[in-house]
Amino acid sequence: MSAVVVRGLGVTIDGAVVLRDVDLDVAGGTWLGVLGPNGAGKTTLVRALSGTVRHAGTVAIGGDVDRRPAARARRLAVVPQTPVIPPGITAFEYVLLGRTPHQGLRLSASLDDRRRSLGVLQRLELERFASRDLGTLSGGERQRVVLARALVSDAPVLVLDEPTAALDLGHQFGILELLAELQRERGLTIVATLHDLAMAGQFGDRLAVLSEGRLVAEGTPAEVLTPATIGRWWGVDATTTVDADGRVDVTVRRRAADGAGRATTPTSGPEGRRSGSVVARGEGFEPPAA
Repeated sequence: MSAVVVRGLGVTIDGAVVLRDVDLDVAGGTWLGVLGPNGAGKTTLVRALSGTVRHAGTVAIGGDVDRRPAARARRLAVVPQTPVIPPGITAFEYVLLGRTPHQGLRLSASLDDRRRSLGVLQRLELERFASRDLGTLSGGERQRVVLARALVSDAPVLVLDEPTAALDLGHQFGILELLAELQRERGLTIVATLHDLAMAGQFGDRLAVLSEGRLVAEGTPAEVLTPATIGRWWGVDATTTVDADGRVDVTVRRRAADGAGRATTPTSGPEGRRSGSVVARGEGFEPPAA
């Protein structure tokens, strides 16, 4: 059963079309990695899923298209790239806000809410920051607290916008490994936008590529992360290796210089950047000329 179903999604902001005719199906308990160059529409897709931007088409979470914020918050938790942090709030208080959708008319946190919040902080090795003002933490520490707030909501669908952007390499893998562990334990459905193709190839069950607001490729990591596809949509020269378990290793190389010292344009197959073995979407859409 699909946990997230998107049909004909379109978003226009200040007269500019940011997303157009996007269709997605995310099966329950799977991880969809959303990729694409800068300006492709990845963050806008996250906002559309969370209901924070007006859009055409439909977005169903858990089979329900209810757009009421409280109803959606019980089914979907969001980790934004630039979260709004209330001034003077401690890390524990901020994480506790993740329990708000379950409080109903109580309008106050129960002992169980507090225990759950502390438990998630401990799981993410953040308990030592519980009483610290969130504004005094480093960018990476704040990002982990924001993730803790999303996890404590117990929503079955987790949507993350560049969850590792502010983290060092060790914490990047630590967060993604934790998410994969929670995916297995809780049956979480994860939709995460990522810039790092190598990490997407390691953690995503399926990948979707956006370019100029359209869904241009979708499939397994082995289908999507090919040298031809990477060259076509990112304009870089890469090699890929598929492991026995379907994970993909991606290595990006510097372009070779011509006799004048200028970098040459990479080619991927007989048709250069327009070749590739992927499950293509958005037929009729052509990328800008290289």
